[in-house]
Amino acid sequence: MTTPAATLTDRYVWAAAHNLPEPQREEFGRELRERIGDEVDARRQSGAPTDDAEFAVLVELGDPAALAAKYLDRPLHLIGPRYYLTWKRLVTTLLAIVLPIAVGAVLLAQALAGAPVGEVFASAFSVGFSLAVQLAFWPTLVFAIVERSPGSGPVDRWTPERLPTIPDDGKGGRLGDLIASLVFLGLFAGVIIWQGYGAPVANRLGESVPVLSPDLWSFWIPWFLVVIGLEMVFAAAIYVWGWNWWLAIVNLLLNVAFAVPALWLFTSGQLVNPEFLDVVGWPWGEAGGIVATIIVFAFIAVSVWDVIDGVIKTVRRRGGSALSLGRI
Repeated sequence: MTTPAATLTDRYVWAAAHNLPEPQREEFGRELRERIGDEVDARRQSGAPTDDAEFAVLVELGDPAALAAKYLDRPLHLIGPRYYLTWKRLVTTLLAIVLPIAVGAVLLAQALAGAPVGEVFASAFSVGFSLAVQLAFWPTLVFAIVERSPGSGPVDRWTPERLPTIPDDGKGGRLGDLIASLVFLGLFAGVIIWQGYGAPVANRLGESVPVLSPDLWSFWIPWFLVVIGLEMVFAAAIYVWGWNWWLAIVNLLLNVAFAVPALWLFTSGQLVNPEFLDVVGWPWGEAGGIVATIIVFAFIAVSVWDVIDGVIKTVRRRGGSALSLGRI
């Protein structure tokens, strides 16, 4: 059965209620929907078409985030009520887009220059912190000056065209993620097992050479396989319940359980089979250190992003606003 398309009212009520704590959303949404319906009916009785009446009512109500803040009696006074939402959206966008790109560029440049791992991440942290301060300070200063300028008015008039689409929070929207996760994790576990018995790399005697050190089968490879199995269970839990803070914490623990031992084994030379390195000719001249650094950085970046992505999805689903980098 086809789901009816969301109306402007549906999108407006969702956008406003999504800024409230979850216990208050249902009552607020019901009251707001009734208010919009009454005002639309009043305009229709005056001869206005339904679509035009709905559009006009939403324009009159204004930005749904501002309406929610008024309902919560939460003043928007960091800059000033006229400019607060515009300032917030700008700073959030800059921090969510510009900052990661700049930090990633610094990490890559330092790694390619052959800097020690500690120096690479120290430089990235220093640049990231400084840039974050600058991205927050200068827009704030500009908005503060504009706020106090004579004759200044609202710089951004909200219209219903800017309403977000309502995300699909049902299981159907998560089924694709579940299938992709199970397929990827299954293949990953299969490759770990396969490389120990049928790896395509062979030595001079024609014998198959495992990629991972055979010594790891005594504990660490079974450990990683168990963690992958838990990741599969975790993917199923996300499908059933959706993201919540408990699952976000589990996601963090699973990432730590896999990433920390893997990085320790790699940096200490215990992860990869020395015979495999001899066969493939590692290290590849002076580039060996750079390649190892890039591998470490990429592994950390993927793990950290997976944790951050889980937090963002949880904040979006639970109705947070100040911490939600994805909602602008």
